[in-house]
Amino acid sequence: MKKIVLLGDSIRLIGYGPKIPGLLGERFEVWQPSDNGRYSAFTLHSIMHYWQDGIAGADLIHWNNGLWDIQIGTDGVQLAPLDDYLKTMCRIADILLKQTKVLIFATTTPVTAVHPDIRNADIDRYNAALVPLLKEKGVLINDLHAAVAEDIDRYVRKDDNIHLTEEGNELCARLTAEMIRRAAE
Repeated sequence: MKKIVLLGDSIRLIGYGPKIPGLLGERFEVWQPSDNGRYSAFTLHSIMHYWQDGIAGADLIHWNNGLWDIQIGTDGVQLAPLDDYLKTMCRIADILLKQTKVLIFATTTPVTAVHPDIRNADIDRYNAALVPLLKEKGVLINDLHAAVAEDIDRYVRKDDNIHLTEEGNELCARLTAEMIRRAAE
């Protein structure tokens, strides 16, 4: 049985994450924290101090962070400016690569055009800067951004402009499970 670990923000926690065990089936044990991974510095802290037991022995880790980091604060600046985000995300990747043979990063999904604190241009910029750095480290990329961006009106909820609709959750869960299966075999 392969041990799969899912880490990430609420796109994972209340989105695709709960669907993954059922999609993968009995050949996979899935562990994911009951806590939201929030922003990258929170995930970094958590993998070093709170989630070590759950991560231990992972054959594959799938992770996402970004939406919280990209959010613009009341001072007009992202919670994590791009350079800080890249450093923290690369540090997370380095730590997780010591814990598993296979590491997959899911790109940050888009928001609706009317989200008050997150702009898709910033999401695109952060994804574009991070993905090549992770690929250099041998991290596989699950491009959930591209899948959701094909139809934001269909896949992103209108009530909060950030979380996925049920159809968006199902799409991301299916794509994630397929990638995990291919990468873990």
